[in-house]
Amino acid sequence: MPGLNSEILRNEVYFLVQTQDKAPGANYVESIVYKSGQVLSSRRTFYTHLLDSDDLPEKIKALIQSQHNSILEEISQGKFDAP
Repeated sequence: MPGLNSEILRNEVYFLVQTQDKAPGANYVESIVYKSGQVLSSRRTFYTHLLDSDDLPEKIKALIQSQHNSILEEISQGKFDAP
């Protein structure tokens, strides 16, 4: 199961973002945002429309990267700054 983990510092607070393919049966990519060990947010993107693609593994990797980067950008912009 491929995935990404990133730790990002914003306003002296560390956020952890984990994104992974939930794989066969689930058919979605999930990202979870943690702050001080607590789950702040999660995001799922289903890829059932891609299941017949010849290059499915590459498309899933691109989806993982895109979703992960989008969340890191949101953190950088302050989306999760509320106490």
